This record gives sequence, C-alpha cells and structure tokens, in this order.
Amino acid sequence: QVQLVESGGGLVQAGGSLRLSCAASGRTFSRPGMGWFRQAPGKERGLVAAISWSGGSTYYADSVKGRFTISRDNAKNTVYLQMNSLKPEDTAVYYCATKAGSSWYGPSGYDYWGQGTQVTVSS
Repeated sequence: QVQLVESGGGLVQAGGSLRLSCAASGRTFSRPGMGWFRQAPGKERGLVAAISWSGGSTYYADSVKGRFTISRDNAKNTVYLQMNSLKPEDTAVYYCATKAGSSWYGPSGYDYWGQGTQVTVSS
C-alpha cells in the first residue's frame, strides 16, 4: 500500500505561480513512477506531468510544457509540481498518483491516488 498526500494548492491570479507537493508513504519502492493529474468540473482527469524514479525521464501534457516542471526528492519521498505562468484554464483539482501500468499518460496506468488539492486561477 502507498499513501499520498497533496498540498500547496490555492487561489492565484493569472500569471502567478504555485508549487504543489505530494508526500508518499508506505511501500513507495514498489511504485517508482509518479504522476500529477488534474480534473476540472465536467472534464475527464488527464495527465499533467509524470516522472521516473531517477528523474531522468519526464512527461508533460502539451498544454503545460514550458510552464510546469515536475521534480522529486526521493530522500523525502516527495514529488513536486512547479507551476508558473498560470492561466485560468489551469483551474482544476490536482491529484498525484503512482504509476502501475505501462502507459505514462492515461489514468488507467496509475493505481494509488491522493485526495487532491484545488488550484484556482483567477483572470
């Protein structure tokens, strides 16, 4: 079992920045890959960014490339999502998850999920 707790969400103006954190506990070694997803009202949950155990491989949704950066600190069992140049369309609940399947991009490839943290970007 792996437990995930997200933090760092909030209300920010367009153009601002936020850093989300995802603290993992439990059998984290069994789930080396991690991802951040987001879900806006009435929309499907989609990948924002993902990262391998070493951090050597990262994956981003086209909509956030150049603005968001995923990173991790394995000594702290924590994954981060630095979000810059935020836009109103980034408003969503953000979830972190552990990768279990072969695909990096779909939520079906992830099994353990956090409770989510709300990010709201005002125009």
